[in-house]
Amino acid sequence: MSDLPEVKPPVVTPVRVVIALCLLAPFVAMLWVGSYAKTDPAFIGVPFFYWYQMMWVFLSTVLTVVAHQLWKRDQRTRASARGRASTEEGAEA
Repeated sequence: MSDLPEVKPPVVTPVRVVIALCLLAPFVAMLWVGSYAKTDPAFIGVPFFYWYQMMWVFLSTVLTVVAHQLWKRDQRTRASARGRASTEEGAEA
């Protein structure tokens, strides 16, 4: 065994910040009611208030899928890094 301490990857990474932003954006957009509490501009006769909220239903789905894919990629990267570290420890022993 090595006397060196185990180096763990950082908990907060740029990918995880992007994941958090993807998941928080719909909440912020919907909680800021003053930004969409109006009737104009209408889209095919539907007041802004309604079509804006429906747009966020679809946009939230896309952002959640993106966050999920990024999370899976981050977990695979961390698992492979752990595998490499354990393989290198085994080779040194």
